[in-house]
Order: sequence, then structure tokens, then C-alpha cells
Amino acid sequence: MKWIKIPFIILWRLWFYILVILPIIIMMPALLVTTAREKYYKYVYAIARLWAKIVLYGMGFIPKVTYKTQLEKGRSYMLTANHTSMIDIMMMFYVSKHPFVFIGKKELARFPVFGFFYKRSCILVDRKNAKSRHQAFKEAERRLSQGTSICIFPEGGVPDDVSIKLDRFKKGAFRLALEHQIPIVPISFLDNKTKFRYQFLTGRPGKLRAIVHPLVETEGMPLDTASKKTLEDKTRAAIESSLIW
Repeated sequence: MKWIKIPFIILWRLWFYILVILPIIIMMPALLVTTAREKYYKYVYAIARLWAKIVLYGMGFIPKVTYKTQLEKGRSYMLTANHTSMIDIMMMFYVSKHPFVFIGKKELARFPVFGFFYKRSCILVDRKNAKSRHQAFKEAERRLSQGTSICIFPEGGVPDDVSIKLDRFKKGAFRLALEHQIPIVPISFLDNKTKFRYQFLTGRPGKLRAIVHPLVETEGMPLDTASKKTLEDKTRAAIESSLIW
């Protein structure tokens, strides 16, 4: 009976790309205006949240977020989550009502239409290029100094093996958090991997649960290897605490 479902899964998957691209095309005039200047970023973020909700609900997903901490308006945070799926981006916009800037893979800017929106609203990084990583780090520092939160998937990518737990964390998020003495917000996505994997003929509509864990504070901690390791361990433990494998 599984083969009977394949045409429906294909149509559902193709519908995803339509939902990603079509709203951006419709909202293109507003995006051209709001992305023209950095001071308009709060409007870009509002559009991004609307876009994310269109994609999520349009795919038949029902987001459900449990907040174990409430994020304060006007305070900077380092948002970190496990990276499992293409819909992680949409879910992150759904989770945070307050603006943040993604540090994301440069490769995504190549996607038609979506790439336009992505590269004008995110900090792009080529993780294989040391110069690109340095530039992204400096840009993140600049945005943090302006009071904007930053979002990083600390695994650096989606693990290839769907059965493993969290991949090894990159250190950039923890260094930035220490330098700017801002708290880390660990976030667990519980269902994104099973509901919308990268494998094309997989997935199904349903509930998408997310948990925003208590803050991992950095205030008063020195910028050294031991502190970065402590933050990494606490963040990993918080994210893993809610995951079922």
C-alpha cells in the first residue's frame, strides 16, 4: 500500500516549494522597500514571520511551542537549536516574536526567489572558507552591538544520518555569546526531522513541537576555552533533554 501514497507525497513536497516561493513573489514590493535599509529590519522580520506561518500552516503543520523562558523585547540573545530539516528556518521565525538575524549557509542564496529574500535578510557564511567565516563573525558582532539577537544552528548543518543525536557543535555561537555577555537560548525541535526530512519521499503533516529552554547565562564568564566548553555542554544538554531518538 506504500506505493499508493507516493504520488500524494510528491505533490505535497512540490506544494512546499510553491508555498516557499509564491508569497515571496507576492510580497516582493514590500521586501524591496524594507530590505533597502537596515533600520527597516523589524519590518523585514514581520514579513518573514508571516511567510513562515504561510508555509507551515499551508503544509498542514500545527506548530506548538512550549516556553520555559520568556524572551524580553529589546534584549539580545543567542538562539540555538538542533538542525534537522528545511522547515527549521520557518519554525525559528515562528518561535521568536522578536527580531533576530540568521547566520546561515551561503549555498541557500542560490535558490531561485527564496535566495533573494535570504541573502538580503541573513548573514551568509561559507563554512569552508576561513575569510567568509571571519566576515560573518564580524557582521554578527556588529548586529549584536546594535541590540539585535543572532540565531545559529550550532551543528553547522543537518546530520546525514537520521538516527544519530546532535552533531558536533561549532564554537562560534559560544564565543559571540561570551564576548557580548548575552544569554544563550537553547531550543529543541522535536518533530521536524520525522515530519519533513530532506529525503524527498518522506514526511507527513501534523504537529510540530518546539521547546524554548531556560536561558544559559554568560554574565561574568571570561572569554576562554573552559567557558566556551561549559556553554557548549549546557546548551547541548538542554536541547537533548527533550529529544526522543
